[in-house]
Amino acid sequence: MKIAIVHDLLTQMGGAERVVEVLHEMYPEAPIYTLALNRERLSDALRKSDIRTTWIQKIPGVEANFKKLLPLYPIALRQLTLEGYDAVISSSFAFVKGVRVPQDTFHFCYCYTPMRFAWDFENYIEREAYPKAVKSVLRQYVKYLRYWDEKTANRVDSYVAISSVVKKRLQMCYRRESEIIFPPVHTSRFSPSRQIDSYYLLVSRLVSYKRIDLAIEAFNQLGLPLYIVGDGPDRGRLKSMAKSNIQFLGRLPDEEVGSLMSRCRALLFPGEEDFGITPLEANAAGRPVVAYRAGGALDTIIPYKNGLFFDEQKPDSVIAAIRQLENFGWDAGAIVAHAKTFDTEVFKQRFHQHLFEVYRHHLSGINSRRAIP
Repeated sequence: MKIAIVHDLLTQMGGAERVVEVLHEMYPEAPIYTLALNRERLSDALRKSDIRTTWIQKIPGVEANFKKLLPLYPIALRQLTLEGYDAVISSSFAFVKGVRVPQDTFHFCYCYTPMRFAWDFENYIEREAYPKAVKSVLRQYVKYLRYWDEKTANRVDSYVAISSVVKKRLQMCYRRESEIIFPPVHTSRFSPSRQIDSYYLLVSRLVSYKRIDLAIEAFNQLGLPLYIVGDGPDRGRLKSMAKSNIQFLGRLPDEEVGSLMSRCRALLFPGEEDFGITPLEANAAGRPVVAYRAGGALDTIIPYKNGLFFDEQKPDSVIAAIRQLENFGWDAGAIVAHAKTFDTEVFKQRFHQHLFEVYRHHLSGINSRRAIP
């Protein structure tokens, strides 16, 4: 099988890009196509791989201004002809599920979510600092974008969703069914510690929809130590909110993050995510998670086994969950065992098996059509 991998953008290393890294491990001969990339921000494995871009790559400042270039992405996708492949795996959180492939090429989409900008625009734009005039223009553009996204949904032969909530969105937005295969978690990178310190931990990009402000408001009242790892455009606003018990540590190497996870009281996960790998990484380090009861956390958090939920995105709800957590005896061994059910090797086995099952079905359909006189 000759395979190509297509991913929206490779301008940073987030959860979706970690999946691309694992797909590259699984299919090392497969070239990776993307709209644009920044090799300096990629992992070593991806940095050295065969990555092919579009003309978007030639636009100065694309790494910093990728959101402003949204109207150009459907046009740039047309450049990707993808001739000569048996199968194309699209790793899609926005546009690349709409890539065109030759008629007999099998298109297998690993979908993180239908394009949030198109389908959940008001919530997406609510916390973005765009002028009112720009938001008004974007609302008009989103009408076209949603039409394009729905129209191109049938360019995919088989969808895989990363979580139950994404499976429901695929049904609602595209009227397409999907298998669920949870994203890979590198659990072997983490190990429990005998020493548990007094701090709580939050590891995230500092952007508004992650709801880090909610954690800060809660810990301003609690007075307990909170370490925040990560960086992003919301850092200034968040720091101005925080009292002295809250420390911003910036971006840290993976080894330091793993060490902090293994010694924290618990990891906080206050936003609504499509899946959420970070909570399972904390679990792999033996520590529980306090998460908002929504999104992908519903697939990964089992109350009183590997974490607790809070029901409202309000400080009082977070505080109540923290107090519950403090009064419960957590079993690090059981927490780690739960995390391992999401391990990278589990993902590889399930993904590879499902890909080849649906590909064989695709081939049998082609052969049946060819047999008709």
